[in-house]
Amino acid sequence: MSCSVLSADRLATGLIALPGVYRPQADTRFLAAALGDEDVGPGTEMLEIGTGTGALALHAAGRGARVTAVDVSWSAVVTARLNALRRRLPLRVLHGDFAARAARRRFDLVIANPPYVPAPQDRLPSHGPERAWDAGPDGRVVINRICTAAPALLRPGGVLLIVHSGMCGAEETVDRLAEARLAAEVTATTSVPWGPVLRSRRAWLESQGLAAEAEQREELVIIRARHL
Repeated sequence: MSCSVLSADRLATGLIALPGVYRPQADTRFLAAALGDEDVGPGTEMLEIGTGTGALALHAAGRGARVTAVDVSWSAVVTARLNALRRRLPLRVLHGDFAARAARRRFDLVIANPPYVPAPQDRLPSHGPERAWDAGPDGRVVINRICTAAPALLRPGGVLLIVHSGMCGAEETVDRLAEARLAAEVTATTSVPWGPVLRSRRAWLESQGLAAEAEQREELVIIRARHL
């Protein structure tokens, strides 16, 4: 595919995904729509935290942005690099922890679709596809780290876009970002059917007060924060 702007509904067209790599789903498309509302173009410096297949990073690169994408999974890094080659788009893809790999750099835009599914285990998984979604008992292990790191990653006037489940507490994310001296708000919400991971944890989620009995749909939120 040439370097044309990718619409949200064509986000995953032609993408490959190595085994265990998170494929674009409803939350990816939701964040892509929010990204489409931002002033992204030549000269925009963007960071994507947890790139997966690289779909969102390539979405921005297709609009001319200079994009750095980071993922803790080597399979995701290789996948994103291959997809960049297939689409003939420039994309810098780094392996490792986002805070370490982006240290001492600032960006105009930071986007993240982090792991946010509540999981019974306190520690994050170190391997397997679960790395893309498991995020501790409250689903906030990675979200909280992004909130803390955001001021150091953004240039003055820079913007953070993050998507996560309403199950994790949108107000807490907004509050944490405000404490970090960012102007933050929920800019969009949507509702999607529960996926197989949530369905497999229904009894535990209900016992933790994270889901109502027989609940069938999950709220997703987009939070936008601007560096003052």
